Amino acid sequence: MNSTTVQSLLLLALTTSLCFADATVPVADIKNSRDSELVGRLDGSYIISYSQSDFDEGTFPLSELKPVKGKKDSKNNYVYAPDQAKTVEGKRTRIVYLTREGASTLEVVRTYQKELQDQEVVELYQCKDAECGGNSTRSSGGGGGKQSLGMFLWPSSKIKDGNFSNGSCAQTMSISDQRYSLLYLPDSSAYVSVLAYQLTGGSFCGAIRGRTVAILDIVQVEEMESTMVTVESKEMASEISGTGKIALYGIHFDSDKADLKSSSKDTLDQINILLTDNPDLKLLIVGHTDGIGSYEFNLDLSQRRAEAVVRALSNDYGINDQRLFAVGVSFASPVASNKSEEGRAENRRVELVGLETSQ
Repeated sequence: MNSTTVQSLLLLALTTSLCFADATVPVADIKNSRDSELVGRLDGSYIISYSQSDFDEGTFPLSELKPVKGKKDSKNNYVYAPDQAKTVEGKRTRIVYLTREGASTLEVVRTYQKELQDQEVVELYQCKDAECGGNSTRSSGGGGGKQSLGMFLWPSSKIKDGNFSNGSCAQTMSISDQRYSLLYLPDSSAYVSVLAYQLTGGSFCGAIRGRTVAILDIVQVEEMESTMVTVESKEMASEISGTGKIALYGIHFDSDKADLKSSSKDTLDQINILLTDNPDLKLLIVGHTDGIGSYEFNLDLSQRRAEAVVRALSNDYGINDQRLFAVGVSFASPVASNKSEEGRAENRRVELVGLETSQ
């Protein structure tokens, strides 16, 4: 055996040993991680991967994943997607736990379901193993086969943990005994996705093989507030005089709610000045939503939001409510495409429409 071969074998052995060393049974959470304020963890679990975004999108299945004909992903996997899904936006937190030895996937899911009962939890969907659709023996890693539920929720391109680290191993190894539950917390306007499975493969990740992983995806729903400047009352008056209406983006609500946020005050102040300076002016207060959700749901939401503006102007500013008429139009009058967040943000608005004095 020549010296070059010996050096190559030594390098391979060293590399392999380092890879095995990376995956270890954790004794503490990774740095800069923490439990969600909405839900805790199974006793004896440690956080091995963590990410959080102040504003992001999450899409969660409400039905079995089915093949999307003729479509493959960047890893050459056949794409699978559900017929029904829920896409929500807001603060998104993803926490990957390695549970204590002996914990089952059923114990994980039942623990979270039970813990959240005090918050009047609504279970939107649950499945296990093959009934979830796709390949139930894969997590988020791998190529050249069927996509899995893990890939649908969090594709491997989003995994930022180092190769062969606990976090990477837990999200890319082969799996078994998969269970899933999607929960909704009405009081917190939050969706909690719980994916649990047992790790079975991965030679470089042998230290945690056989352990159960619990992955929480939590989205606390809220709308991105517009960064547009507050429109002054003189501009409102000019636009209404010239075009009959003006769109305002400074009136803010939490997603799916009709309670005015405190950040709306500057715009409400300017509407008050407009109405005070023009005592004969009457206005339609028209609520518009984006295209997420059903027409009927958004029709009710847009009406309640318009009514909330009328109440604020009447109760807080003393404007005669006979001068104000609340109208909700759902997503019937978009000004941009609902396919992007930028477009949806433009569609979420309140418009002031001027009425003739005789009306």
